[in-house]
Amino acid sequence: MCGIFGVYGHLEAAALTQLGLYSLQHRGQESAGIVAVDDDGRARVSRAMGLVSEGFEDAEMDALQGPIAIGHTRYSTAGASAIENAQPILARVRRSHIALAHNGNLTNAVELRRDLEEDGAIFSSTMDSEAIVHRIARATGESPEARVAAALQGVEGAYCLLVVLDETVIVARDPHGWRPLVMGRIGESYVFASETCALDIVGATVEREILPGEIVAVDAQGLRSINALESAPINRCVFEHVYFARPDSKVFGGSVDRSRRALGRKLAIEQPAPGAEVVFAVPDSSNSAALGFAEESGIPYELALIRNHYVGRTFIQPTQAGRDAKVKVKYNPVRELLEGKSVVMVDDSIVRGTTTRGLVSLVRAAGAREVHMRVSSAPIISSCYYGIDTPHRGELIAAQMSHAELVRHLGVDSLGYLSIDGMLSAMPSGPDGYCHACFSGRYPTPIPADPELLRAGSAA
Repeated sequence: MCGIFGVYGHLEAAALTQLGLYSLQHRGQESAGIVAVDDDGRARVSRAMGLVSEGFEDAEMDALQGPIAIGHTRYSTAGASAIENAQPILARVRRSHIALAHNGNLTNAVELRRDLEEDGAIFSSTMDSEAIVHRIARATGESPEARVAAALQGVEGAYCLLVVLDETVIVARDPHGWRPLVMGRIGESYVFASETCALDIVGATVEREILPGEIVAVDAQGLRSINALESAPINRCVFEHVYFARPDSKVFGGSVDRSRRALGRKLAIEQPAPGAEVVFAVPDSSNSAALGFAEESGIPYELALIRNHYVGRTFIQPTQAGRDAKVKVKYNPVRELLEGKSVVMVDDSIVRGTTTRGLVSLVRAAGAREVHMRVSSAPIISSCYYGIDTPHRGELIAAQMSHAELVRHLGVDSLGYLSIDGMLSAMPSGPDGYCHACFSGRYPTPIPADPELLRAGSAA
């Protein structure tokens, strides 16, 4: 999972891109980068490991001049967290340039890379995204968007792309529509982003979603749209609404906050907690769901767990050691709200269980009499091959333990998950057209023949 942001036709394109990336930081914290194209068609890149606030010196930003810019915040679902895997990618090809920022996972990346290497291609990273750059470099077409369309023929899996070919910006979304991508305007300038919250921060007006299978190009000739990719069933990622997207965004055409409140209300109906005296969230991604649970159940909502906002999202830390360390300094309970009480702790998901078990211990140490865990999604039992970091079934605690074992392992008095049907019914556009493979094990496309080799080859 990553965040992408791009601007066409604005004198401060790189500065706007940097600002937009701040709003997408929740989608990736390992590295950040910007490619800018100046008025003479020269492309420059700045990439660094770490947060957006850590990655761009004033001198670097001053050098990123021009009316075109694309940016990327990276969270690797596989592969090394290293500077050579930071994006956007910038390649020089026949006195031209190709820049690319990618959000998603290519399920046939191993095969694509092998075929390219056998044909003489040399790779400088372990990202699946680099295979797309090679394919664009070799593609032919009457227009930049036609070249990108040709390059994407035979590419499988999840992708939202921002591509710069010379002085044309091309945007593409895979036919299944797994990941979100939106377009906005600032005056005559065009802005593209993974989420609407990034358009808000730069003062852009939301125009519309980029449609599944759509390719949009913008340059001096104006804005153009084509649908040159083979159609496919829509499979939007339900986890975007459950956890990943920011609550102030509209994703897949609906408010994330409203869908999370609906998840919480469904959870209170399906998994009530009779006798509980306090409802609180595991902040921040569960706040809306906990509010929904409290509204439906009538149990008072309290801010009983405080998050240290100077610590990043534990789920998207690249290593288990990093996740363990962040949990220890990320949360602190409010004893006065918990002591002697039966409490409901609402979280959006349980992946590995490390965070949950540690939080239950914190809440009990603060004096809670009973801890009832409620989860506003179904148990995660299967790996995701479309851009979420659930890489090994053996790491997914719900896939390895029975319900009774989970209760004992987590140290809770009771544990209740939302059903898959309940989860899907809370989605803004209704239950259809969503991928829930990580919850159900039902994959909408053939899974990779060698998942471990795919992950070793990295993803964006």
